[in-house]
Amino acid sequence: MRILIVEDDELLGDGLQVGLRHCGFNADWLRDGESARSALASEDYAAVVLDLGLPRLDGLSLLRQLRGAGDHIPVLVLTARDATSDKVVGLDSGADDYLVKPVDLDEVAARLRALIRRAGGQAAPMLSVAGVELDPAGRRVFLHGEPLELPAKEFAILEMLMRNAGKVISRGQLESALYGWSEGVESNAVEVYIHHLRRKLGQGLIRTQRGIGYLFEKTP
Repeated sequence: MRILIVEDDELLGDGLQVGLRHCGFNADWLRDGESARSALASEDYAAVVLDLGLPRLDGLSLLRQLRGAGDHIPVLVLTARDATSDKVVGLDSGADDYLVKPVDLDEVAARLRALIRRAGGQAAPMLSVAGVELDPAGRRVFLHGEPLELPAKEFAILEMLMRNAGKVISRGQLESALYGWSEGVESNAVEVYIHHLRRKLGQGLIRTQRGIGYLFEKTP
């Protein structure tokens, strides 16, 4: 899943980006609020990790602008402001969760997974559709109870399709979830990954809607 980190501390921002990528997130990193506002207006993100003390546009102002515009993207505030009053203001301004620095990377990843899960209306930590089970935390997939090994990009596509089972997801949306700004996208990359997934899962689960995108069937 593609997320945005907004953090002006170089060491922490780099550590979060690298660490969360190891946890399976496609993480972009920006260092100021204005750049983040522009990115959120033009890119499709599953969640935001937001510092409050940002240059150009502070985190609280960015958060209030997002909520004022009706944007419901999950926001995890990550800040050094540890007073109860700061937490109250952050949550009342629209944050979905609030963590005080220093933080444990595994906890950040777990909280992001929970926020994304709740935003999608999913209560259980495991995704289970049509005989396929996917564990986002453990990065595991099972087909009718049998483990299935998937490379990272195939896992990411399958996760996005399963989270949106029954809905058509465009190639552009899949590319956005797979690749960050610094990564080149081959013209047929998504089609190749879909082909590999069909070979491993069977031909009936992922359906092509010509000219639109791909749909994961809720029933086999």
